[in-house]
Amino acid sequence: MGMYNPPHPGEIIREYCIESLGLKTADAAKALGISPKKLSALLSGKSGISPETALRLSKVFGRSPEGWLRLQYQYDLWKAEQQTDLTALRRIQTDCVKKDFRDQSVILS
Repeated sequence: MGMYNPPHPGEIIREYCIESLGLKTADAAKALGISPKKLSALLSGKSGISPETALRLSKVFGRSPEGWLRLQYQYDLWKAEQQTDLTALRRIQTDCVKKDFRDQSVILS
């Protein structure tokens, strides 16, 4: 089970990366190389962190790109858990997908 009601990544960026540094949205957008409109959409929760944005956030504010994407993934998964009714679904096979960590490939059994 995932995190309970994780914040949208935009809230984290706004609070810990922009407000804590005393930046204006336009200045942060310029540092990230994106439009203020795009950053505002992210900060307001109207858009999410793309892989490209994760690379930019990592370069400007720190944290790995994977860390930024993980925040988005946790938020998206939690939202999906709230909106998706799985009660009628039943498992038809246990452990049908196994991960082979040596070559990072997925093996079906």
